[in-house]
Amino acid sequence: GGETGVRGFVAAFDAETGEEAWRTYTTAAPGEPGGDTWPEGAYKNGGGSIWITGSYDPETNLAYWGTGNPAPWPTEGRKGDNLYTGSTIVLDVDTGALKGYFQYNPNDAWDWDEVSAPLLIDTEIKGKKVKTAVHAGRNGYLWVLERTGDKLRFVDAKPFVNNNTIKSIDPKTGRPTYFDDRRPGMNKGDVHFCPSLWGGKDWTPEAYNPKTGLFYVPANNNLCAELPEPEPTKYKKGDLYIGYPIEAILTGLRWGKDAADAPKTIGEIQAWDLNTGKQVWTHKFPTFNWGPLLTTGGNLVFAGGTNDRKFRAFNATTGDLLWEAATPSGVTGVPTSFEIDGEQYIAVQSGWGVDAQRMQGGIDRLLGYATNVPQGGTVMVYKLAH
Repeated sequence: GGETGVRGFVAAFDAETGEEAWRTYTTAAPGEPGGDTWPEGAYKNGGGSIWITGSYDPETNLAYWGTGNPAPWPTEGRKGDNLYTGSTIVLDVDTGALKGYFQYNPNDAWDWDEVSAPLLIDTEIKGKKVKTAVHAGRNGYLWVLERTGDKLRFVDAKPFVNNNTIKSIDPKTGRPTYFDDRRPGMNKGDVHFCPSLWGGKDWTPEAYNPKTGLFYVPANNNLCAELPEPEPTKYKKGDLYIGYPIEAILTGLRWGKDAADAPKTIGEIQAWDLNTGKQVWTHKFPTFNWGPLLTTGGNLVFAGGTNDRKFRAFNATTGDLLWEAATPSGVTGVPTSFEIDGEQYIAVQSGWGVDAQRMQGGIDRLLGYATNVPQGGTVMVYKLAH
């Protein structure tokens, strides 16, 4: 949506009548809080689309939604922070009123949507009980925010993949600063940056296990991108509103130049201890990881997402691979667990498409071999053995 010049919003509807109850836009208009972060009129086609379901806190009656990138990608025509793109926003579900927000990517130039809603976790951080909102960002940082009433307070941010773009994070506010030579723009030539346009983690959901205390991230490391100088663009209804040719976007994947000695692996599953802020284990894959995660009370983590079409189970504490099975296609669906007659089952959709398929040619070029992942549409169900 952000690539077609929409103005993102969240809307609520009456379940019985279908009437719209309220609508909250994600790009602030003049006179609204944040309206001064846009040049005149730019908010009208400023992106910030929402395409992943938010998280709901029944204790506070608040919903937490992730917002997409601003439009167009080049920043020359939209100076300012461009609120509330690239953010988590906090909404009163009865009225739609914006109560709080945290912006991960002020004046984003890298297509780093932050649409994945944070996981709302009551946990310990450095021995103190904290109500958190935890988000593994497309910008390659793991963000820990504190839910204080209806506001979000910055607690911590750590890179979980190779990142040469963010220069620093303000320890009090969490605001990032950037290396200027990593920001694509006019008169800069080709600009190389890490992580790629698809980020350290795209839309794929993370998982948290209260028994292990670990937060699990489906990550993509060592994968960077290159963009040429932007081309002039004006908004026209129905046309792409990006600022770069599609061919340059799809052929711009690169290995990390700043990590030349790094192993040529991309996909990862990472486990983080939120209490200590340290990574506990990592499982690496040669290719991209498009797999949402599921963790269970039986100390398991389930994941697909790789182009070898396999669905896997890991030990949630150690990361050891315990089981794997081939599926008809790549697994980009979200695994789910359910019970029938006292038996536990795991179900997941096997089907390869959208960006997973669109990127495959670029990934193949990096790896030096071609991969044929058929599209599919199969629900796979597995019964857990005792």
